[in-house]
Amino acid sequence: MKFNTKTIHGGQENIDPAFGAVMPPIYQTTTYAQSAPGGHKGFEYSRSKNPTRSNLERAIASIENGKFGLAFSSGMAAIDAVIKLLKPGDEVIASSDLYGGTYRLFTTIFQDFGVKFHFINMSAPSNIEQHITKKTKLIWVETPTNPMMNILDIKSTVTIAKKYRVLLAVDNTFATPYLQQPLCLGADIVMHSATKYLGGHSDVVMGALVVNDEKLAKKLYFIQNASGAISGPQDCFLVLRGIKTLHIRMQRHCENGMAIAQFLNNHPKIKKVYYPGLENHPNHHIAKQQMTGFGGMLSFVPATEKLDEALKIIENLKVFTLAESLGGVESLAGHPATMTHASIPKSEREKNGIVDTLIRLSVGIEDVDDLIADLNQAIF
Repeated sequence: MKFNTKTIHGGQENIDPAFGAVMPPIYQTTTYAQSAPGGHKGFEYSRSKNPTRSNLERAIASIENGKFGLAFSSGMAAIDAVIKLLKPGDEVIASSDLYGGTYRLFTTIFQDFGVKFHFINMSAPSNIEQHITKKTKLIWVETPTNPMMNILDIKSTVTIAKKYRVLLAVDNTFATPYLQQPLCLGADIVMHSATKYLGGHSDVVMGALVVNDEKLAKKLYFIQNASGAISGPQDCFLVLRGIKTLHIRMQRHCENGMAIAQFLNNHPKIKKVYYPGLENHPNHHIAKQQMTGFGGMLSFVPATEKLDEALKIIENLKVFTLAESLGGVESLAGHPATMTHASIPKSEREKNGIVDTLIRLSVGIEDVDDLIADLNQAIF
């Protein structure tokens, strides 16, 4: 089954047996009747398992070409579950340029429980190997990274992870399974903030994990059930609905993203554009190898060095909305230094290029001429 068909039918083998509903029903229930103690139809209590959530988990696994999917109450809850695979004294190598919430979870929560994190530049895979020790248990990768749009070589990182028998987890939120499938390249775990492109309509908060290894899946299922950060049936229904249009939405996100990146790249008042689809992007060649398109996320730095002038651009936007998050049908603009990455110390942000004047765009699926006109009037 090809990807565009999987988004609609993948993992959804059974039509509702009660009434033949085409869409999986919303099972808004806490518990399930049993014919005798332990005699049930596969569902006992909805923290452990819910039919709507099970449908979603199969669907997400299908589009990632994985065997096991798990849905969580947020992307952060999904990451939390992965780190709970570790023990005090274990070490994690993570990309230095990553989402601020991930950095905060690693440094302010799990570091206090004895897990050590190394944040390094992963643009050259050889740099990863230099930091691996006997205590290294996990490599955490974002690609494209948030917000600098750096491209990390998944296949080369897989080779290193396999060599040292270290788990490799890839945050695939920006790319989505439509553009990139890390499990097919050899990664062990794929993570999504399903809040973003999978849901696609800015109306749900959810996270997901996909794996192929059954033993690893059982560990994560145990953590999901024991910790209880599960997604509700209504939210699962919304993401299931969102996935059905993922392929056509991503086509437009990519088209619009490229057009806007080119517009900004040629604009006299823009100093730098970060978008993997541009040929001047440092790892453009890697993006072409491991992605089928370049997505709708980009960042740019205006020519001005004055923060108030950079912020004025965002404030002048009329079609783009100034807001947190990304991946919805509507275009959003954000200021990483004060919004998504405010939890990262300024010195650390600037080491990775996240200067105070950096602006991040989540390019939606509106008419691209309207989006370009909006940026043009805001910049001038």
